[in-house]
Amino acid sequence: MSGDLPGVKLDEQLLGRQLYDCVADLYPICRSITGDGVRETLSHLKQIVPLTVSEVPSGTAAFDWVVPNEWNIRDAYVKNAQGERVIDFHDSSLHVLNYSRPIGETMSLAELRPHLFTLPDKPDWVPYRTSYYAENWGFCLSQNRLDALPEEEYEVCIDSSLGPGALTYGELLIPGESAEEVLISCHICHPSLANDNLSGVAVAAYAARYLQSRSTRYSYRFLFIPATIGSLVWLSRNESSVSRIRHGLVLACLGDSGPLTYKRSRRGNAMIDRVAAHILKQRDDCELFDFSPYGYDERQYCSPGFDLPVGRLSRTPHGRFPEYHTSADNLDFVKPVQLAGSLLACLEIFEALEQERVYLNQKPKGEPKLSKYGLYDSIGGGTDSPAFRMALLWVLNLSDGRHGLLDIAERSGLDFQEVALAADALCAKGLLKEM
Repeated sequence: MSGDLPGVKLDEQLLGRQLYDCVADLYPICRSITGDGVRETLSHLKQIVPLTVSEVPSGTAAFDWVVPNEWNIRDAYVKNAQGERVIDFHDSSLHVLNYSRPIGETMSLAELRPHLFTLPDKPDWVPYRTSYYAENWGFCLSQNRLDALPEEEYEVCIDSSLGPGALTYGELLIPGESAEEVLISCHICHPSLANDNLSGVAVAAYAARYLQSRSTRYSYRFLFIPATIGSLVWLSRNESSVSRIRHGLVLACLGDSGPLTYKRSRRGNAMIDRVAAHILKQRDDCELFDFSPYGYDERQYCSPGFDLPVGRLSRTPHGRFPEYHTSADNLDFVKPVQLAGSLLACLEIFEALEQERVYLNQKPKGEPKLSKYGLYDSIGGGTDSPAFRMALLWVLNLSDGRHGLLDIAERSGLDFQEVALAADALCAKGLLKEM
């Protein structure tokens, strides 16, 4: 795919490096659904885009849920009899069961084992595990490391805090000509997982930075929130205004080497579903999925009480790559070129939403003589003349006040941008009028 958008030249290689550097910058931070790791992450992102940060106190109701106590961690380890750290939180934030309560004890390996989590079928990898809503403690480690531990006494320490605090999220509204909104949401609650979490965060941040430099028809709202509880909290605080959301995307898992995939909204045929499908189908490889009430925050936005037109853009979906929720989802797993391609696809979707219009042919009786309007000559000299000529003819034929540009692109099989370019050319000659 070209790195260009209408009227804009984008350096795909530079974009890929910027996105990868953003992922690498955020990767070491220990994040959870609450806590200082989220605040630190948002502080880093504010160097890219001017986020507004909200703090919602523990105990706040969000429909059937309640904001939990805030969790923070300073250190965690398991030491052997020689005083060596055989499990060390500072080696990787995945080593601690996320939301572990504090503990400081000496115990045998037999006593420790129920609190150790491994992946026996992936013996070199460390799993990512959480215990957000049930008080517990534990460590995650590779099966090989566990197998090497001798039967002896171990010093166990988790220096964490779990108590009243707040849930933190970031938000950015980019005003457009209309108060109608496009919602872009990503989750910021996972610790050192590069694809599941940080790829979506980076793409969202740089999409926001790009849109800030453009004049847009829609307003764009970006949410950087902890998964599930974050979207529920945001929806509960903005219930009276969500009717302004006309289109939406959840961004996740956008840096791996798989093809781009799109999960449709609950509605199944919303404009965002059709636009995303059309844009992705112009590529050599893509996958489309129907909605299911499982996954990321699209299931909250698409719950029946809201039924918002929000789909999900990913590469390999969660759970379909073996590195998912393991230490193998690292900086080597995500690629700059894939991140850049994901961002450009995202921007193409926004561009199509911006350009979608319904027109009325001003000379509908027969085909206008295109050379009379200087359009036939321009076709003859253009490098894309066959496609552009067909786009002109399709736009003229279907611009009856009932078909939009997306309808025309879908029916003709032409690229949406080619159709939009043809419509612009016809409008400039007075042959089309916007409805």
